[in-house]
Amino acid sequence: MSANENLAGLSAAGVSVWLDDISRDRLETGNLKELIAEASVSGVTSNPSIFAAAITKGSGYDEQIADLAVRRVSVDEAARAITTFDIRWAADVLAPVFETTGGQDGRVSIEVDPRLAHDTKATIAEAKALWWAVDRPNTLIKIPATEAGLPAITAAISAGISVNVTLIFSLARYRGVMDAYMAGLEGAKAAGHDLSRIHSVASFFVSRVDSEIDKRLDGIGTDEAKALKGKAAVANARLAYQEFENAFASPRWEALARAGAVPQRPLWASTSVKNPDYRDVLYVEDLIAPGTVNTMPEGTIHDFADHGEVESDTIRPFYADAATVMLQLERVGIDYADVVRVLEDEGVEKFITSWNQLLEQIESKLETSGAQK
Repeated sequence: MSANENLAGLSAAGVSVWLDDISRDRLETGNLKELIAEASVSGVTSNPSIFAAAITKGSGYDEQIADLAVRRVSVDEAARAITTFDIRWAADVLAPVFETTGGQDGRVSIEVDPRLAHDTKATIAEAKALWWAVDRPNTLIKIPATEAGLPAITAAISAGISVNVTLIFSLARYRGVMDAYMAGLEGAKAAGHDLSRIHSVASFFVSRVDSEIDKRLDGIGTDEAKALKGKAAVANARLAYQEFENAFASPRWEALARAGAVPQRPLWASTSVKNPDYRDVLYVEDLIAPGTVNTMPEGTIHDFADHGEVESDTIRPFYADAATVMLQLERVGIDYADVVRVLEDEGVEKFITSWNQLLEQIESKLETSGAQK
């Protein structure tokens, strides 16, 4: 079956379509292979919430958990055995895409333990351990863009580890992420690594920005404030792409590029619409530009396949408009610095909660399997 025309058009416009989901069932049934063939999917992202949801569905994990119970492994060890198993499998499914795109796509992401988000040394150690455990060249290790995460990103890149930087909300933090990536490449070069084999994406979160700012606009309550609802997230992301263009046209980057380095692509994350009043493919249609990734839940992928519209570029012609929106938000009383701080803190806490839920589910299943044995 041929790829869907709308999704193929999105790919042709320079947007890599990645699936923001993974599960044992999806791998066992061949669903991921189908999405690669029919929906132009060229990568996979995971996070603690996705794994916590996956393990509650069906019996796909039961056999492995029973084996882990017999070995009496710790809950933390079991969690990593389970999650890295899925990541290796997905990486192998995506290996042909990885080969045909020269390593640009065909990648699958796995996140460091979110409880380490504010511990630089522990995050570095975890990134190295996951890189070793998955042992696939088309893996990306997800490191959160917290203040403690930035030096961990540099250290991981310096060690030759490809990284997906997650939980980016602010333009200032995004600049720090790109700086951390380039510093890591400079370290990798000094250590003798082949820079062309090190890849990275910067996951800039979208819909959560509208959710938080829309709530504050409703609280302000003026007509001027309400007229700005649903505009902040796209404007913020468009200005992030402008930052990307500036950073990767700098003399610093040009020196790295001559040494074989690959640009760190912007990845639009959190792209399912939270407000039913908004067009369900808003955060796909309005963020089309070359050299980007859009990671979507399967529902959003199907929505775009059904009625998404592709224009060649819906970002760069709108830089001035985006800047105006952000200025208008400030004028009506939106504190951008506070918004992005709240979103980062909430993002870390949500992933910690999901990871703890995953551990609790695994512990319960281990106990049940052990009793049955």
